[in-house]
Amino acid sequence: QVQLVESGGALVQVGGSLRLSCVASGSMLSINTMDWHRQVPGKQRELVALVTPDGTTNYAGSVKGRFTISRDNALNTVYLEMNSLKPEDTAVYYCHAMSFSRINYWGQGTQVTVSS
Repeated sequence: QVQLVESGGALVQVGGSLRLSCVASGSMLSINTMDWHRQVPGKQRELVALVTPDGTTNYAGSVKGRFTISRDNALNTVYLEMNSLKPEDTAVYYCHAMSFSRINYWGQGTQVTVSS
């Protein structure tokens, strides 16, 4: 089992920055990819950014160049640095991990609100 706990969500003005953190605990050796998703009411949850164990990253087109995902394997933590925030970035952000056996783990979510 793996537990994920997010933090860092807040209310921020347009153009501002936030850093989200996701601390993982449990069977960390089973974890393959870790990523961030977001969801707004009435819409499907969408992948924002992912990072593999060797540090390879991938981003949704809407956040590329503004968001940076990173992973500290020693601390079992994945970060999402968000810059130049826009109102459309407002969502609940979820940390997600997938094991090598393709089991999915989710955090409880953290609210990011970008005000104009």
